[in-house]
Amino acid sequence: MKKSFFLRLCACVCVCILFSLTLNAQSQKQSQKQSFSITGKITEESGAIIPNAVISLKNTFKTILGNDNGVYLFTGLSKGTYIVEVSFVGYQNATQSIKIEENSTENNELNFVLKENTLLSEEVIVTATRATDRSGVAFKTISAQELGKQNLAQDLPVLLNFTPSMVSTSDAGAGVGYTSMRIRGSDQTRINVTINGIPLNDTESQGVFWVNMPDFSSSVESIQIQRGVGTSTNGAGAFGATVNVQTNTLQEKPYLEINNTFGSFGTQKNNIKVGTGLINGKFTADMRLSQIKSDGFVDRAASDMSSYYFSAAYVGKKTLVRVNVFGGKEQTYQSWNGTPEAKLSGNPVIIQDYIDRNYLDAEDAQNMLTSDSRTYNYFTYNNQTDNYKQTHYQAIFSQEISKKWQGNLALHYTKGGGYYEEYKKDQKFSRYGLPNAIITDATGAITTIKRTDLVRQRSLDNDFGGFTFSADYNSRKNMRISVGGAGNKYVGKHFGEIIWTSVANANVAKNQRYYEGEGTKTDLNLFGKIFYDVNNKMTLFGDLQVRNITYDISGIDNNLLDVSQKSAFTFFNPKAGITYTASDKHSFSGFFGIGNREPNRADFVNSTITTRPQAESLQNLEVNYSLKAKKMTFSANYFLMNYQNELVLTGKLNDVGANLRANVARSYRTGVELEAAFNISKKFNIGLNATFSQNKIISKFDEFVDNFDFSSSAPISATNPRDIFVKSHENKDLAFSPNVIGASQLSYKIRKDFEISLLTKYVGTQYLDNTQDESRSLKPYLTNDVRFIYTYKPKFMQEITCTFLINNALNELYSSNGYLYSYSTGGALFADNYVYPQAGRNFLMSVGLKF
Repeated sequence: MKKSFFLRLCACVCVCILFSLTLNAQSQKQSQKQSFSITGKITEESGAIIPNAVISLKNTFKTILGNDNGVYLFTGLSKGTYIVEVSFVGYQNATQSIKIEENSTENNELNFVLKENTLLSEEVIVTATRATDRSGVAFKTISAQELGKQNLAQDLPVLLNFTPSMVSTSDAGAGVGYTSMRIRGSDQTRINVTINGIPLNDTESQGVFWVNMPDFSSSVESIQIQRGVGTSTNGAGAFGATVNVQTNTLQEKPYLEINNTFGSFGTQKNNIKVGTGLINGKFTADMRLSQIKSDGFVDRAASDMSSYYFSAAYVGKKTLVRVNVFGGKEQTYQSWNGTPEAKLSGNPVIIQDYIDRNYLDAEDAQNMLTSDSRTYNYFTYNNQTDNYKQTHYQAIFSQEISKKWQGNLALHYTKGGGYYEEYKKDQKFSRYGLPNAIITDATGAITTIKRTDLVRQRSLDNDFGGFTFSADYNSRKNMRISVGGAGNKYVGKHFGEIIWTSVANANVAKNQRYYEGEGTKTDLNLFGKIFYDVNNKMTLFGDLQVRNITYDISGIDNNLLDVSQKSAFTFFNPKAGITYTASDKHSFSGFFGIGNREPNRADFVNSTITTRPQAESLQNLEVNYSLKAKKMTFSANYFLMNYQNELVLTGKLNDVGANLRANVARSYRTGVELEAAFNISKKFNIGLNATFSQNKIISKFDEFVDNFDFSSSAPISATNPRDIFVKSHENKDLAFSPNVIGASQLSYKIRKDFEISLLTKYVGTQYLDNTQDESRSLKPYLTNDVRFIYTYKPKFMQEITCTFLINNALNELYSSNGYLYSYSTGGALFADNYVYPQAGRNFLMSVGLKF
C-alpha cells in the first residue's frame, strides 16, 4: 500500500471528523444557554424492567439504547416539542410526545410502560442474518418507503444506485432487463444475496440474475446491504458485500394498489397488489402481479417480463407460519456483447480498421457502419433472445419457545429452466461433433461441405432446495445468542441443441443435442453468534461459521470436452466486533472477519484437477466513527479487505481457447466510506455519501493475449501457441474498482404533498483489466436525476401518488461497464475495448393508486 495514499486517506478521515465535530460544537454553542434533557424508565405492565430498549427521537437522527436498569437519557436538547418512540422485541412500540419550554426544568421525565405483542413479529425471520448497530459491520438498511420512491420500472440494482460504494449498470442502457451491481468494486458473483435468509445466488456461477425476478422490489419490506465480509449467512461467501432482502410483512388492514408506469424507449410497468389484512386476528394473504416491457436504449434490446408474488400467513402470539410463492418469466433480446469503443469514436477510419482486423463480413460491417454509435447492437438475428422462467417456494416457521428463546425454520425449493438462442455463421460441423455434409448433384459429383450457418440453443434446467434454521436467545439483559445453519442441494443440467442449419443435407436431427452435462453441489453450514453488552456503553460481538461444499460435475461441455470431476472444501469463517457508545451522539466500532469461498463452475470446467485454481480467502477490517445529532448524522468507516489467492482474469487460455482465472497471491481494497445526512428544515433534507479507496494487486502476475495466428490443424507448441505472453505486472489497480464513488440526494418539499429531489451520482475511472492502462478504461461520469412526487389523499381512497423521474437530466454520455479483448495477429498486439453505453436524458412517469 502506498504511504502517500494512506496519509491522504487518514487526512481525509480526520478532516471529515473534525468537520462533523465542528458542526456539532456549533450546534451545542447555539443551544448552550438553554440545554435540556429527556430521561425516563422503560418497564412492562407487571412493573418489571425492560433493559436495552431502543429509544428514538422521531424526526431527528437520535437513537439510543436504554441501560440495564431500563433508564434512558437524551441530552443537549433545545426547547420544542419532541416525539419519543420506544421499541423492544416482543412488545408493542410506544410513542409519547413532550414539550420543552423555556421555563422547563433541565431534566424532563417521560416514562414508558410497554405492552406485550399480541402477534409474533415477522422481523425474527431475518434476525440471524442481519447486522445491528452493535455488530461493527458497515451496513445500510433501505426501507420499502425509500425503495418505492424510485420503483417505477427499473431493476433492483438501479434502485440501489445511490447507496454507499455502489455502481450499477444495465446491458440495454435503460435499467430494464439485464442489470447488475458492484459494491466496493466486487461484482455480483462476490455479493451474497438472501431472501428471508434463503440464498439466492446461482450455486454454480455464484451470480444473481435480477432479470429473472422482474418487479421483485414491489414485494420487498426492507433491504440491508452489509459491506465487506459481513455477518455469517447462508449461501456463497461474501467477498464484497451481502444483500439481505426481507419480503412483505404483516399488513393488518386490507389494501389494494394499482401502479402504472410509462416512459422512454417504450418502457411500461403495470402491477396490482392486493392483501386481505388480518382475518380473525390470525390469518393474512397478499398477492402481486406484474408486467414490464421495454424496447431498451440499445437497438433490439427489448425486454418482455412478467412476475407474481403470493404469500399467506398464520400469525399468532407465539407462532408464525408463512408460505411464499413467487416467480418470474423473461424474454430479453441479447445485448450482451456491448459496443466496440471504435464504433463510439464515430471516426470512419477507426471503424473500418476495426472491421478489417476483426474480419467482419459484409452484413456485420454494414450494421457497424450504419447504426447509431451509442445504440449499436452486434446481434441482428430476429430471435437472438434469452428465455428463462424461475419459481421460488418458501415455507417459514417461527416459534416463541419462551420469553428468552425463539426458534426459526425455513424450507425452500427453486425450479428454474430456460435457454438462450443464437445464430452462428460459418461453423465447422466437427465443432458440434457432427460429420461433414456430403452433397451429390445431378451429375453424380460429390461435394464435401465442412461448414454451415446454424441456430443453436444453450439450455439450463436446475433444481435448488434445502433448509435454514436458527435458535435465538435473548437474556433480556445483556446477552443475545443465535445459533443456526443451513443445508442446500443444487442440481443443474447444461445442454445445447442445434435447431436449424443452412445446409439441407447436413444429417442433423431435429433439436440435435451436441453437449450435455450435470453439476450437483451441496452446501452445509453451521454458525453461532453472540452479542454481549459489557455495560450500556460497550458491546462485544462474536461470530463463528463452518461451511462445507461438495461439487460433482459430469458429462461434456460446449467445447465437447469431458469435464467430469469432483471436489470438496471446508471453510472456517470467524468474525469479531466491538462497539463503544461514548454518548447519545458519539459511537465507535471495530470489526474483523475472515471469509473463504470456492471457485465457480467456469473455474472447474475450464481447468483440470492439476490446473484448477485454489479457493480464495479474505481478511476484512472495519473501523467506524458515528455521530448522531438532532439535525444531522455523520459516519466515517475505514475498511481494509486483504485477499489471498484472489481470482482474476489474466488473458490466459486453456487448450480450447476458454479464459482461465488465475490466483494472485496478494491483493487488497482499502479506503474510507463517508456518509452524512442533514435535516436543514422540515422541508429540506440532504443525504450524502462518498467512497475514497485504493484497490491493488500487489503480487506479480503475467498478462497473456489470444493468438489469432494459431493453427488448429497443428499441435500447440512454442511456435504455434494458443495464447502469447505479453508482460508481467505488479502493484496494479484491480479492474472495475474506481478510487472515488459518490452520491447525493437533495429533497425539498414545496408543500406537504409535493416533493422534488435531485439525485446525483459520480463514479471515477474504472479499468477494464488489471494492467492499469489508461487506454483500457471507462471514463469517470457524473449523472443527475430529477424526481417529482405528488401525493393526493381524496376521501374515497387512501392516496394517489404521481411520480415523474428524469433520468440523466443533463444528458451525460457515459458507459458504466465494459470488457477488453486483447489479441495478437500478424506479429502485432491489439486491444479492443467494448463498453455498455447508458441512455442519455430519458423519462419515467408513474401513477399509483392505493385503496
